[in-house]
Amino acid sequence: MLKVGIVGLPNVGKSSLFNALTAAGAPSENYPFCTVEPNVGTVEVPDVRLDRIHELADSKTRVPTVIQFVDIAGLVEGASEGEGLGNKFLGNIREVDAIAHVLRCFDDEDITHVLGSVDPARDREIVETELALADLDTVQRRLEKVEKKAKSGDKEAIRERGVLQKALSALESGKPVRAADISDDEMPILKGFQLLTTKPVLYVANVSEDDLPDAENEWTRALREAVAADAAELRDGESIVTICSALESELAEMEPEDRQLFLEEIGLRETGLNRLVRAAYELLGLVTFFTTGENETRAWTVRQGSSAPQAAGTIHSDFERGFIRAETIHFGEFDSVGSWKAARDTGVLRSEGKAYTVVDGDIMLFRFNV
Repeated sequence: MLKVGIVGLPNVGKSSLFNALTAAGAPSENYPFCTVEPNVGTVEVPDVRLDRIHELADSKTRVPTVIQFVDIAGLVEGASEGEGLGNKFLGNIREVDAIAHVLRCFDDEDITHVLGSVDPARDREIVETELALADLDTVQRRLEKVEKKAKSGDKEAIRERGVLQKALSALESGKPVRAADISDDEMPILKGFQLLTTKPVLYVANVSEDDLPDAENEWTRALREAVAADAAELRDGESIVTICSALESELAEMEPEDRQLFLEEIGLRETGLNRLVRAAYELLGLVTFFTTGENETRAWTVRQGSSAPQAAGTIHSDFERGFIRAETIHFGEFDSVGSWKAARDTGVLRSEGKAYTVVDGDIMLFRFNV
């Protein structure tokens, strides 16, 4: 299962956000290191298409695709050298696929800020510096070992040394490894090192309820400027989602109908959590395809660019191994014709082979033989 790590300085709202996401009731007290062992929760990816397909197919069950969120201990300056819970923090974050970096963009005299003032651009730099310093140590140590083999003429070592030198150059100039001039073919060389700054980052600007519905203030604007200044140098870019974790915690406890009415009253179309989950899904470069039938309508997750056999393999390895074809229709067409039978009768159902690349929103029926 894909994992997103919720990180940030202490007392920025990480655990409150996690509680709202998962309704798991993780502690969220007003003191540093309230979260020691990471809390883990599984969250549905909101998708109205799944609901519609389930309705049209009249399936017995509906199964959404999910993302796992991990609430990780608050980081402090010096974490790369073991300060606070630095070693535990860095170890936990190595295990996630992407980072949701929560930044405090509200002032509240009842909630202590560990640095004494609200400054999300500064806080962002502190956390990212600690991640970069940890990676710098990892890369330097590995380079020392690889140099010996490379000098002896070992081709694999020479190639690895070249990639590590690119990573080192980026880190020494204050950039994350994902901003280095490393090709897609070269990136797998770094995979085993679990470098922290190779992971995609989603910034979560945590605002006060008073800032809604626009969710803008002096701190969010300063954060956007800081992120935009760096974005041009990053391989995959970065994005910001603005939420109010305190409000989201309240909304999570409401019945769906009451929640929607309350959102409309304050001028919001949907919860910030829905936007956050979707943004995390997009950040990881994922697309959704669906399967449907009498018993079940289900959403499945694959990487962008996945082939039809690879998509089949997410259901069962036998489907990929014995793949013949995939009967396919896009959600928009299915919604128009209203049923699988109508799709066949009207000729909009396509037969796709092994070379087909799955498109977000495809509904697929796999034919295979093993």
